[in-house]
Amino acid sequence: MHKTSNNSKLEFITLMASLMSLVALSIDALLPALDQIGYSINLKDTSDNQLLVTMIFLGLGFGQLIAGPISDSFGRKPIIYFGFIIFVLASFICVTASSIEMMVIGRILQGIGLSAPRTISIAMVRDSFSGNYMAKIMSFIVVIFILVPVVAPSLGKIMLDNYGWKSIFYSQLIFGVLIMIWLWKRQPETLKKEHKTTFSYKLFINGYKEFKKQKQAFVFTLISGLITGSFMVYLSASQYIFQEQYSLHEEFPFIFAGLAISVGFATFLNGTLVMKFGMFKLVYFFTYVFILVPIIYIALFYGSKNPSIEIILLFFALQFFSIGFLFGNLRALAMQPIGHIAGIGAAFNGFISTIMAVPIAMFIGSYITTTSIPLFVGFLACGLLSLAMLVYVKKEVQL
Repeated sequence: MHKTSNNSKLEFITLMASLMSLVALSIDALLPALDQIGYSINLKDTSDNQLLVTMIFLGLGFGQLIAGPISDSFGRKPIIYFGFIIFVLASFICVTASSIEMMVIGRILQGIGLSAPRTISIAMVRDSFSGNYMAKIMSFIVVIFILVPVVAPSLGKIMLDNYGWKSIFYSQLIFGVLIMIWLWKRQPETLKKEHKTTFSYKLFINGYKEFKKQKQAFVFTLISGLITGSFMVYLSASQYIFQEQYSLHEEFPFIFAGLAISVGFATFLNGTLVMKFGMFKLVYFFTYVFILVPIIYIALFYGSKNPSIEIILLFFALQFFSIGFLFGNLRALAMQPIGHIAGIGAAFNGFISTIMAVPIAMFIGSYITTTSIPLFVGFLACGLLSLAMLVYVKKEVQL
């Protein structure tokens, strides 16, 4: 059932996608500038540039654990505003940083601040929809959300070339202010008064117990962590792979955009197919695809140099096409049984999946030196573990 009163579904979808896009913009627009930032803060090892990507996810993970439960008590919108204020302060830490330590602190705080709109937007979707229709709405939200990675690196490159890397942070702040005004003016509070809970530290304990009790929510959260972790390796290492291994410095933003379109197209198709086949069947099928692609790549290129750019782009596109069917459906499957604790449920879902993803990304990313083979090995390992858990939970999910 749709409960967004005066707002149209289209506006609701676009606004929720915009809230989520603040995270993508803060990551993807910065990718072309990693080398310049590293030079500005006297970073000696260029592989440490990946910290500027992975550390924001660390902040996201812990921030979600706080923002979600608090939003169950004080409402969705106030917590989003508070999170954005933290993001603003953190952004100024980043632009004034003179060392990797200060930059990492700023990125972690950025993640903590952005965890509010990132997590609570999902809770607001769960407040307003349920079932396969919720998955359909999530798919359309993700389609719009995917447009940001398509254009963000190119925008970041333009800002970098014309105004320097600090302008990228300032542009994110302007974009965020516009979204906050839109949220304030146009979106009613989605948390009903009867669903509000009294704020207490027991919220976290009781919420976790309730979340853990829901086997479906817990298992699909773990799978989300594996898929997100493998994808995060690509996010953090893509600049190194394409610019260092393939020497495609100028072409990198366009390559990144093209691959993001693959995810977006799959997500768009999912919005239609999920109503016909259901969330679980699509997740089950495309987990097999997620596993098959790296098996073929490893069989063809293990022990050799990187293939031509056309070949690796084809394999990346196929891998990300399968991911497009997994992201939204896994999140919707995890949220489906916990609508009564949507805020804290979204928090634990985001926290567990992100905290799993960060070490996965850092571990696999450390092996990416001369070829991209470790990335595909990571895809395969995460896919096999995900499939094992899907088989484990299959009987309890209504197909």
